[in-house]
Parts: sequence; C-alpha cells; structure tokens
Amino acid sequence: MESPDPICGGVPPLVASFVDTFVDYCVSGLFFPTNPNPNPNANPNPDPPPTRFPPAARLVAIGDLHGDLHKAREALSLAGLSEPSSSAAGASRWCGGATVAVQVGDVLDRGGDEIRLLYLLHRLKLDAARHGGALLTVLGNHEVMNVAGDFRYATPAGLDEFASWARWFRAGLAMKRLVPDLPPPRDPFRGVPTSFPGIKPEFWEGLTARIAALRPEGPISARFLAENHTVLVVGDSVFVHGGLLESHVEHGLETINEEVREWIRGARPRAPAHVRGRDAVVWLRKFSEDGEGKECDCTHLKDVLGRIPGTRRMVMGHTIQKQGITAACGEQAVRIDVGLSRGCGDGAPQVLEIGSGGNAVRVLATEPATVVGRWGVRRREDEVAKEGLAMLVKESGTGLREVEARA
Repeated sequence: MESPDPICGGVPPLVASFVDTFVDYCVSGLFFPTNPNPNPNANPNPDPPPTRFPPAARLVAIGDLHGDLHKAREALSLAGLSEPSSSAAGASRWCGGATVAVQVGDVLDRGGDEIRLLYLLHRLKLDAARHGGALLTVLGNHEVMNVAGDFRYATPAGLDEFASWARWFRAGLAMKRLVPDLPPPRDPFRGVPTSFPGIKPEFWEGLTARIAALRPEGPISARFLAENHTVLVVGDSVFVHGGLLESHVEHGLETINEEVREWIRGARPRAPAHVRGRDAVVWLRKFSEDGEGKECDCTHLKDVLGRIPGTRRMVMGHTIQKQGITAACGEQAVRIDVGLSRGCGDGAPQVLEIGSGGNAVRVLATEPATVVGRWGVRRREDEVAKEGLAMLVKESGTGLREVEARA
C-alpha cells in the first residue's frame, strides 16, 4: 500500500484555513495572522492565562463599549492604542507599543456592531503581542447573560448582524464539507430552535444565530470570550466589571476565572455562582453608586483590597458615571463606565491612564470636555445624555418588547 503523499496530505488543512480566513474577512473586514508552521505536538491543554500581571510602564483602561464600533474606535484612538482610522484595517493596527490595556467588559448588547467589535479587539490583542504590549479583556454581565441565553438587551441591529454572521459561517461549513479528507466540521446550529412563538418572525433568524454563536462552546463564545478574564490584577490595580467582595477573594480569583472559562467552553452545565446574582463580580454596584442616598462603603472596600496583596485600587465598569470617570475612597474605587455607546448614554469617550509605579493617574478625554479636578470630567453643556432602548426577550420566550435601558 502506498504511503500518503506528504504534500497532498497538507492540502485539506490549508483549505480549512483559507475558508476560515474567507469567513473572517467577510464578517469583519479583517485578516488574521496564521501560523505557517503549526506544532503538531502542541499541548492540547495549555496553561490558563494568568490572573496577575506585573506593573506596566503605561497602563490604560477602557469602560463598557456595548456594540458601538465607531465610539469604541474613538476610545482606542484616544488611548493611543490604534490609529484614528475609519477603516477596519486601520483601526486594527496596534500603535500602543508596550502599553498594557484593559477593557472591563460589556462589549455585547445595546448596539449593532457586537461581532465586529469582538473581532477588532481580538485582532488588536494579536497585534499588541507582536509589539510588546497587551490588550486584556474582562467579562461583563452582558457577556455572561448572552452565553446563558439571556438576550433581553439585544437590539434589532444586533440580531441582523448575527444573522449575517450565520450566513457566512454556514457557507464556510458547506465549503469544508466538500473537502473529503477533512473531518466533518461541528455544526453549532444543530439542535437550536428556528422559530420562536410570540416573537416577530423577522427576528427568528437572528435569534437562532445568536443562540448558536454565543451558547457555551459556540463559535463566537469559544473564540472570543472563553479566554477573557473575570477578574484581573495588573500591578497594584484590580480590574473587574462589577466589583469584588470578601467571599470572591476567599474563593480565589484564579479559581473564579477558571470556573467561568470552563462554563463558556461547555465543560460546566451552569454559570458559576460568582457570576450570578446581585452580588456577583459582574453585577455588583456596591462601590460604584454615589448620590441619591448611596455612598461607596470605603471601609468595606479597603478590607477587600487588603485581602489581595499589593493592590491599592479597584477599577470597575458596569455603572454609568454621568459626569465621566470618577473615583472615591481616596482613589481606591475607580469607576470608568462613561456610557460611551450610542445605545446606552452616548457619552464622550474617556480613558483611564496609570503611569509607571501606579502613581501618575489621569483621565484622557476628548475635546471640548473640561477636566474638573483630578477625576471629574464635565461634558459640553449642549450634550444631552440619551437613554437607550433595548429589546427584551422574556425568559419564557413568549414575547418581545422594548424597555428603557440601564447599564
């Protein structure tokens, strides 16, 4: 029996790689680097990403993006991480050098650019690593909700984007099935409902696509969300979407990260307890709400930080700061969700910057905003915050209505 031709034997994987590249470009307008010499002996179970990172000479943090590609590009450019370009290719080139950047979650929902935004952040991660920098992404409550099948804040434009993605993804599956020596590709649409009684039929295709893409082990969740952090420490700063309590720290930050990753990969039947409920790390508002009779509990925050060696501040998103990035408790609590997305506030982009040693901390803001003190940023007087509308898909799956959006 003749041995297989080593040259021809390498063709099917090349075809599969071409198909993946084709689908990626059709969906996002971006090309992704490929490894021309993949290691066949690579460890199938590599070490999980670290939870703690050393101090950075320049550290920046960006708040919630909520499906707004245009405003996200503005924030990335403001932070000095990407070129101020309106093109997908230009905005995906990292120009931050050795900067370490953290995006604190809530990329999904409230807008129509969710998938393209995930692609952009992923492309910047790869380019940052090539230039000695890093872009680290944190999971928000909206990522957790979507993986769990809770689409109450998905918009019609967002559903359209997922429907478009599904058409290209299915085309890619069909092309791969034409290659006889390729293993049959996994079909993420298998078993997903295609009709939803009580919901307008024009949304069905998008809902089917969204479920298939974002459920545990789905092609979008596994690729773009599974490696995200739930909690992250860089130097003396802790990054988390909602906040941390003593019970979270005692459970272990590394443990929380790994349990959530296992769930998104499909290895756990249900979301871990620490990302479910009012006091979950992605839902907590205890250290982010000020005014109207609510104040940050500084004693409590100090105790939590004291349980994480070497940390001095907690940087959070999730709760919109209408006056811009704010700090409390002697700058131990830093809140960076400025309601940037046009689907949720349409705030002016702002970025937190922390210099070497963690001492030089400032807010980067777009003109003509005026900095008030060290933290507050006053918006233009003619700028009116716009309340967003979101789609609510009831958990029972029997209806669809619009509700006033809240972070």
